[in-house]
Amino acid sequence: MSEPIVRIAARGEGVTPSGRHVPFGVPGDVIADDGAIVPGPGHQVPPCRHFPECGGCQLQHLSDSSFADYCASRVAGALAQHGIETEVRPALLSPPRSRRRASLRALKAGGRVLIGFNAHASNRIVDMRECYVLRPELFELVAPLRKLLGTILPAKRTGEIQLTLADQGVDVVLKGVTVDGLAAIEALTEFCERHRLARLSIDEGYGAEPRFEPRPATVTLAGRAVALPVGAFLQATVEGERALTDAVLEAVGEAERPLDLFAGLGTFALALPGRAGAAEASREAVLALKAAAPMVEVQHRDLYRRPFDAAELAAHDAVVLDPPRAGAEQQVRALAASSVPQIAYVSCNPATFARDARLLADGGYRLLSVQPVGQFLWSTHVELAAAFAR
Repeated sequence: MSEPIVRIAARGEGVTPSGRHVPFGVPGDVIADDGAIVPGPGHQVPPCRHFPECGGCQLQHLSDSSFADYCASRVAGALAQHGIETEVRPALLSPPRSRRRASLRALKAGGRVLIGFNAHASNRIVDMRECYVLRPELFELVAPLRKLLGTILPAKRTGEIQLTLADQGVDVVLKGVTVDGLAAIEALTEFCERHRLARLSIDEGYGAEPRFEPRPATVTLAGRAVALPVGAFLQATVEGERALTDAVLEAVGEAERPLDLFAGLGTFALALPGRAGAAEASREAVLALKAAAPMVEVQHRDLYRRPFDAAELAAHDAVVLDPPRAGAEQQVRALAASSVPQIAYVSCNPATFARDARLLADGGYRLLSVQPVGQFLWSTHVELAAAFAR
């Protein structure tokens, strides 16, 4: 019996009214009696030759509108599980070829070097020959890196390539490689100069060490150049960063003493009104933010071990928090007991966000709205910015 696809599950499969999960099903598709998918209006031809083998994308078969609906439904569904209803706005999507940071895998085997994302649910590397999500500046380095890694990546060993677009060019970190001797060092320098890298760091198992950095690498946040520590976190796309920042600023309004928790390099702290405070566990990020913006009062503080309590929070009229995927349960419990009038919560995990939103709601906060952001295009990874108020 044929069935329609009515929604997409968290892992990307289409779901029918009977609960059947169908790979590559899209709402509006129909599953025929023989199991074949009859595409509906939300189904598109995937643009990349590597889909669906490559694990970098799970949803290239969705049109933009279908993908936006999926992002919004992930947020609404997570909140519904905790009995919360609110305005979930239409998702804002980053365009193709806009991702400015990525972690790729590399393997030297059989006289050749493979570079790419892992295959779906596998450790096998899909050798990247095209990519519709990476910024062109990043993808253009893939072929030259194959040649370079042919000389410094041990045979039958897996390495890692971290690429980040800095103000000065691409920041590259190579892990699992061996650089021995003058010839190898000269080859690295020649590679960096030819491709105008912002920085090249090598991690031979003892931490990343910069080997080439003609000028200090920076990233511009809210109009300020901030020192970019090796491996530092950035929002995946400039467009995603802008969408999240706009939602945060709307949530805090004209606050005079806002506080940014899990501040990182200051993506939000640098954009906040008034006299902003910030707290961050990474020492390198704290030093970078202090140097870029002396007017921001920055604390070096592990918020999992020592969250701000209600008394400390009373000095602030708005709080922004952007925790890791695990959420911020202990800090949120303290917020729920505080008198802070406005909270902007940025999350990369709808499930832990919904859990924390329930805690805030139980503490007397109203969830005014949520802005989903799909900056990991065609991925099941969904981000959001939410506004709470007392």
